Amino acid sequence: MRFIAVSDQDPAKAANLAQKVGAQFHSGDNDEIIARPEVSAVIVSTSEGEHVAPLLKAIELGKPVLVEKPLALTLADADRVIQAIEKRGADVRVGYSRRYKDRYLIAKEQIVQGRLGRLVGGAARVFNSRSQALAMLGRNRHATPVVDALTYYVDLMSWLLEGKRLTEVYARGQMGVLKEAGHEVEDISYAILTYADGTVVNLGVSYALPAKYPALGHAARVEVLGTEGVMILDDDHTDQLMYTEKGIPHVYLPDHTVNMVFLQSGTPGDWALGEFWGPLANETRAWLDYLAMGRPCVLATPQEARANLEATLAIEHSIASGKAVALPLAQ
Repeated sequence: MRFIAVSDQDPAKAANLAQKVGAQFHSGDNDEIIARPEVSAVIVSTSEGEHVAPLLKAIELGKPVLVEKPLALTLADADRVIQAIEKRGADVRVGYSRRYKDRYLIAKEQIVQGRLGRLVGGAARVFNSRSQALAMLGRNRHATPVVDALTYYVDLMSWLLEGKRLTEVYARGQMGVLKEAGHEVEDISYAILTYADGTVVNLGVSYALPAKYPALGHAARVEVLGTEGVMILDDDHTDQLMYTEKGIPHVYLPDHTVNMVFLQSGTPGDWALGEFWGPLANETRAWLDYLAMGRPCVLATPQEARANLEATLAIEHSIASGKAVALPLAQ
């Protein structure tokens, strides 16, 4: 049986989306949707601070869940979710869509094949515009560029360095335009992550570039270093440039357009000839194949998502204190 149900805080938006996707039911109430007997799997894509309630509802009803990152915004809430998962034996995965971008899947394959030797270090930095940062902070002041965006690269590095345990974080940040807009949040943050075996990773994020900066999402660069090789992954998309006087809609901000754009820089992916292509589509299809056919998938586990959250909170604690922070964090 084919059955799709959608919900939104704004019932009119839910109805509009239902019409677009051919859903059989829509509502302004998440719980009503999740509880429908026809619903056998749930995707939680609420705002960052509202993941926990629908997650717990789906877990309670024994329905598998794909939840957008982060799992939660506090370790206490993440632990509540994990305890509920363990109690019910629930099947929950967390969407860090960088894992399903082709270049990073291919990078993981090189590591699995041992072509870099023993991994000893890495780096990643990501740029985005202040317009998206301000929209993100407007939804939830705790969904900072570190916790909500740099977390993709905390996860990516943890996945590429699979098996290594993070033990210390040392970070620095600088405030500017985001503070001027009313948010006590750094425009730019840099962190050194140290793992138990001595591996070191440098991570950086700026979500305060000019509002019309031509990235529609993440403009990134990732490096992985091993004893027998190195990978340098240019993910800025500066090689795919378009300018149009008609304006290009922003992938996340409905009322925001740019005239110059780095094509394929939208983090979820892109529409092309009536089909959606890219990391979010790949991730969703992989999850559905996992549920329907038992195919393996590399979606993050709740435990991995908690570790990512802990690392990003440690970055923010280190910036605030000016000191290195040891993991695990005290609660």
